[in-house]
Amino acid sequence: MGQETWPHAPVPSVPGDVWHWQLEAMHVVSRVRSDLRARIAHPSVCSSSTEDARDGLLLVFEELASNALRHGGGAVRALVVAGPEGWLLDLSDEAPDRPPVPAIDRDPALGGMGLHLVAQLSSDYGWEGRPGRKHVWARLPNGRQPVEAAQDRVPEPRAPEFPRD
Repeated sequence: MGQETWPHAPVPSVPGDVWHWQLEAMHVVSRVRSDLRARIAHPSVCSSSTEDARDGLLLVFEELASNALRHGGGAVRALVVAGPEGWLLDLSDEAPDRPPVPAIDRDPALGGMGLHLVAQLSSDYGWEGRPGRKHVWARLPNGRQPVEAAQDRVPEPRAPEFPRD
């Protein structure tokens, strides 16, 4: 069983191509996701990653971006580093005092399971508070090399318990 909160850890330094965007509102997320999809469709990225890994990157991006806009606020920034072993996503907002909190004991039908999904798809993840900003990050493998998943650090969502008669 893992921790009940998202791990507090500094954003790792990863070599690679750096892509960044400003996310002013929720409707911008789909435009940026399309731009990210086009970048990872480049033959140099396709040849060094699997389709499943690229789909996972897009899904994690969308989850972290929407969380930053919904729960963080202010100027939201997205940064993706495309490295030789995978990607680093860093979504930052202006709420350093509000760490990400995975849903625990919530009915999955009510939503809020995105951080669990991020944990399952990532090789490592965490958050860091800096002056005036919170950074929520995840490292995703390219699918070409075996990676030990970090999913044990966040508990699996549990179905709510109902009173027994």
